[in-house]
This record gives sequence, C-alpha cells and structure tokens, in this order.
Amino acid sequence: MTKEKYSSKNKPFPRTDRRPPLARHAAVGGRPAPLTKQTEIEKSYPDKRTRPDPAREAERDELIIYGRNAVLEALKSDRTVEKIFLRKGDREGSVKVIAALAAENGIPFSEATAAKLEEMTGTTTHQGVVALVSPVNYLSLDELVTRAEAKGEKPFFLLLDDINDPHNLGAILRSAECCGVNGVILPKRHSAPVSSVAVKASAGAVHYLPLAKVSSITAAIEYLKKAGVWIYGAQAGGEVMTGVNMTGAFALVMGNEGSGLARPVQEQCDGFVSIPMYGKIDSFNVSCAAAILLSEAARQRHDGE
Repeated sequence: MTKEKYSSKNKPFPRTDRRPPLARHAAVGGRPAPLTKQTEIEKSYPDKRTRPDPAREAERDELIIYGRNAVLEALKSDRTVEKIFLRKGDREGSVKVIAALAAENGIPFSEATAAKLEEMTGTTTHQGVVALVSPVNYLSLDELVTRAEAKGEKPFFLLLDDINDPHNLGAILRSAECCGVNGVILPKRHSAPVSSVAVKASAGAVHYLPLAKVSSITAAIEYLKKAGVWIYGAQAGGEVMTGVNMTGAFALVMGNEGSGLARPVQEQCDGFVSIPMYGKIDSFNVSCAAAILLSEAARQRHDGE
C-alpha cells in the first residue's frame, strides 16, 4: 500500500524525525476519572481475605454480559450465546423479545431471582437479563488491515493507550462502532478488560467491532506505519481537528484518562490532533473526546456521500 500524504488546505504534511514537544494534556483526558463506588462484591465480602480473586473475577466477567440492550445485540450478532438468565416473572418489553430470539435460535434460558443475577454480575444494574457468551475473538493486526482492504476502504483504526476505566472503554467502543472504525487495538497490559461492565457500556457495539490485542502499542504503531497508515495522537497543542485530513489510511491514538499519551507513544506519532475548547474547563473525559474526534473523522471520510 502506498503511503498517502495528509494535507490541510492541499498542503502535504511532511514526515519529519523531530520529536513533538510534550504539551499539557488538556483538550483530551484531563483529570483522572473518580474512583467508582464500592462494588456489590466488596459489600458482600467485607473481609479481603475471603473476597474472590479480582483476576479470576475479571476472567469470569469476560464470559458474562448483562443489560437488555447488550444481550439483545449479542443475540443479533455472530457471537455465540451459551445461555440466558431472565429475572423471574419478568416478560415485558425487550425481555419478551430476548426470550423469543433465544427460543428461535435454540439458546437455553432459565429464570433466576434478582439476588442470583446480582451475585452473577456483582451489580444491581443488570436489568433482569444476564447472558453467558463466548469470549471475545481478537484478531491480529494483519487481519485488521486485510479486512479493511477487503471492504475496499482505506483503513480507519483506533488505538487505546492505557485506558483504565471499563465504563470509558465501553463508551469508546460504542463510538468507534458508530463511526465506522475498522478495528480497535488494545494493549494486553495496562488496559481495562473487555468485561461485562465494558460490554454493557458499549451497548452491544463490542459484538460488531473487530478488536486486536497487542503486547506493545508502540510496536503496533510501527506495524501500521509500514502498512501505510498515518498515526495521529489526541493531545492538547496539536492541530485543530478540522485542519487534519483524516480521509485516507488513518489511525487515532487515545491516551490514559489522567496522564494522556505516554512519551514513547508520542514519539511514534506522525502528528497530533486536538479539540477546540471554549469554556472554563480545560478537558473532556477521554470517552467524550474519542467520540468527538472519531465523529469528525467519520464526517470527513463520508462527506459528499
């Protein structure tokens, strides 16, 4: 694939070896997200010595999704749904649709008490619907690029560098799917898992969005560069988003909720993009910033259709 040159006002951006200055991470990221309240599991196990191992619970959560929209989207997608649990006596609205789809597709489902559903999910916000699903099938970087090219599209990727909050992760995945991103690249370490919390926050988008997990975000950037993809990091001090051409082979990198992009990631970026700010607050939440930047990229890529 030939490397395309991105331009603003028809002037190409030359790639240089200059390392960008470290700018204050304001337009995206900002202050760390507040800590979440004590979970139902912590309430149930006040003695830390008897509390379930968080690593084991996180692994288990990757097989459990909950919430009416999340389960409904799983049933509509190619994801393998093993079993569904419905709150006893609840067959109204979308729950009735879920039960019908499960029966139509031969997926076993049974009733459970609200207490049982809370025990399974560790939360009271399950909306009376819980499903056991197959784990996320992660693709390789090569598969992501090949899939995009097979669609006749110039690759449009999102890389997430150290996103810690599963609610933020889910919200970002939802925005990525809505904006037509060809794939999201996550680090194997220092990242919130694609857990039941993230799946619910994504409103089921995770079931349609190609995902890849890599050992190193910087190595992934290098790979994408060789494939002809231009890499732009979201950072204050970067070029205003409307001035960056995002219509070709393009990847956006979003950084940590509090500290933004790590220095090694910054050094690998071809450029930086920022969101114009007009109020007294100097930052967006990272999931909001991702939605704004991805929407601008989608607008440019589909302008005139």
